Amino acid sequence: MELPAAIPPEITDWFAGRDWRIRRHQAEMLAASDAGQHAMLVADTGAGKTLAGFLPTLADFCPSRIGDGQPPEGLHTLYISPLKALAHDVQRNLLTPVEEMGLDLRIETRSGDTPSDRKRRQRSRPPNVLLTTPESLSLLLSFEDSFTLFAGLKRVVVDEIHAFATQKRGDLLALALSRLQAIAPNMQRAALSATVADPEGYRAWIAPWGDIDAVELVEGEKGAEPEVEILLPDEERVPWGGHAATWSIGQLYERIKANRTTLVFTNTRFLAEYIFQHLWDVNEENLPIGIHHGSLSKEARRKVEGAMARGELRALVCTASLDLGVDWGDVDLVVQMGAPKGSSRLLQRIGRANHRLDQPSHALLVPGNRFEFLEATAALQAVEEGQRDGEDFRPGGLDVLAQHVMACACAAPFHEDALLAEIRSCWPYAMIDTEQFGRVLEFVATGGYALKAYDKFKRVTRDKEGVWRLTHPEQAQRHRMNAGIIVDSEMLEVRFRNGRSLGKVEERFAAALRPGDTFQFSGVNLEVEQLKDMELIVRASSKAAMIPSYGGLRLPLTTHLADRVRALLTDRAGWARFPDDVREWLEVQDWRSHLPGPDNLLVESFPHAKRHYTVYYTFTGWNANQSLGMLITARMEAMGLMPGGFVANDYSLAVWGLRPVEDPRPLLSPDILTEEFIDWVQDSYLLRRAFREVAVIGGLVERQHPGKRKSGRQVTFSTDLIYDVLRKYEPDHVLIEAAWADARARMTDIGRLGDLLDTAAEKLDHVVLERVSPLAVPVMVMIGRESVPQGAQDDELLLEAETLAGAAMRVDGLPEGLGKD
Repeated sequence: MELPAAIPPEITDWFAGRDWRIRRHQAEMLAASDAGQHAMLVADTGAGKTLAGFLPTLADFCPSRIGDGQPPEGLHTLYISPLKALAHDVQRNLLTPVEEMGLDLRIETRSGDTPSDRKRRQRSRPPNVLLTTPESLSLLLSFEDSFTLFAGLKRVVVDEIHAFATQKRGDLLALALSRLQAIAPNMQRAALSATVADPEGYRAWIAPWGDIDAVELVEGEKGAEPEVEILLPDEERVPWGGHAATWSIGQLYERIKANRTTLVFTNTRFLAEYIFQHLWDVNEENLPIGIHHGSLSKEARRKVEGAMARGELRALVCTASLDLGVDWGDVDLVVQMGAPKGSSRLLQRIGRANHRLDQPSHALLVPGNRFEFLEATAALQAVEEGQRDGEDFRPGGLDVLAQHVMACACAAPFHEDALLAEIRSCWPYAMIDTEQFGRVLEFVATGGYALKAYDKFKRVTRDKEGVWRLTHPEQAQRHRMNAGIIVDSEMLEVRFRNGRSLGKVEERFAAALRPGDTFQFSGVNLEVEQLKDMELIVRASSKAAMIPSYGGLRLPLTTHLADRVRALLTDRAGWARFPDDVREWLEVQDWRSHLPGPDNLLVESFPHAKRHYTVYYTFTGWNANQSLGMLITARMEAMGLMPGGFVANDYSLAVWGLRPVEDPRPLLSPDILTEEFIDWVQDSYLLRRAFREVAVIGGLVERQHPGKRKSGRQVTFSTDLIYDVLRKYEPDHVLIEAAWADARARMTDIGRLGDLLDTAAEKLDHVVLERVSPLAVPVMVMIGRESVPQGAQDDELLLEAETLAGAAMRVDGLPEGLGKD
């Protein structure tokens, strides 16, 4: 393609000097900017996306375009990144072309780690390009001088837009963009991503007023097809259960030795530590192998990143902390341990290998069990077909809106109608009505009806002319000290009433428990008495544990990938491509029972070990299955079915009791989401936990005061007191509404449950068996082991799986050839 004449010679000469060519999508991003258009670039990792986003900025500073004039002064371009580390990496990569082209262009970063004196200087003498995060941008907009600082802003580049557009950080950024556009009406927006399933949705999100036509969609040049394979055990035997894939350590070590640099991705921090330790156990040649995840100190992460950048490591075991990864061009193999959980996530991770468009990325998928083999196969097919997945867009959070309203009040007094019009110009809040906005304003002004008697909650007030302003200048300092979206999850102490401590569990798990619930911890069956002041008070229980313990934050299985796995299960002709043991597993399941289809819900019931089991093959992901387990056992209790407990994985839910479930339909009726769900959320600590988060984000409760910071216990104590007051006196408070929205969507995945129950009402396939089925083995083998972190007992688990599998795979009247080579 012939390049447009508008590309400055400084840029074309720089590319030529490196034996590079300006790619079509890079030229089109510059052309869109020259035409006054916003732009959305979707291009593979390694396609030069970041440089494409910055080309219009570099062009504006090229002497050939400036002519006899002066280079632009003040803040010209904002670059927004989901990660501070990514911003620093981009700064390093941008400085090279700027210096080699001889451009008079100053680039700086700004985040929570930036020294305070530099932050002050950046507001009075800003750089030409500022690289920052949504939270830091929101804070900048809360200053009175923000109108001067951003008045000349020409361009905003949002990198990795898929990483936060559908989340609360995206809500905050969308609101910030609407304010920037009001301050600098001619500002252009550019969004960059390698993995979006819905480009039109993201065009609407990045566009002012959702005007898709104002955003040019630029699609990147297609790169070399990735080379992806699924690693199987040497003896071609895929494990029944487990997630750690420890069977692969020896084979994985050989791959590491055969490559220069290998990135090994895991889905949880525990698995990263576990795989890292196992690799060191077999590291006879003492190869330099590192580890990187979010729980490590900042210094440790920077040290590892530096070693990788210098090419000093042969392998790095990591988590999602490197999904958006920095640009390491020398990685020649990417390994995904366990199932990828989504095709977009897998594509993002595969792109870390080579990080070059013209060379194929090499990747290895290592399934931990048979369902994970199917999921890896489905993900591989999706990658080959270029299919992506992702989260759905949703309305913006009211707690985030309250934080933004307060930031605007800190910057300057405002008129209600003008601010509402500005807010409606961004997609997440385009449909907010006057009544809703009035409730948010009332909350920021008084704390709400039940709290208006307390002066501490009065942050803004309306004067006689109808203008809103701060009640006191010190409110601005308090806002800036506490603003932000990320609320850290706490670890809760588990202890008996006499004070004896048993250890700690994640708050996410504890929040789902109600008084009277039983769970296993440290090898003991415990009954919940209460959750108070960041402590889970328990007593020893003679009853068997009903609730499976939580083993760490898990990545959600995407609906798209779940549908692909279902399709593999029913594509009998395709089973011939599978390893013999996987093919036999499905063949015997098909012979002895049924298979889950794309549009039905398979439920199996059978006796085992003097209990009655029912397995629901939902394919809705662990979070939704965990929620469904809570609801079904509550309904079983009410129906006299004497439930004993449940266990869940991404694909299925196994529930057991002392009486058989003869008809599962009453347990799956849609009213379970209006009756049991509401009781569960209110009686457990889920709503209370959700309220703590929205109260912190909305500014009702402060984490920091001048000179001191509240502990997690103090914040929880404050929010619990306020929550109790609002539940009693103002149950329709705007933050209670926001907490319910979080409890439904983020904490319990209620949307996927609703779809599942609709399917159950129309096409439920209930099969009664005399013993465990082959498909049930992977979830059944986890019973009693949920409190053990994934991987820690994989060997014992495999032994138990063989016993279960012996019963499951035994067939009567087996047709000739079935289950045989």
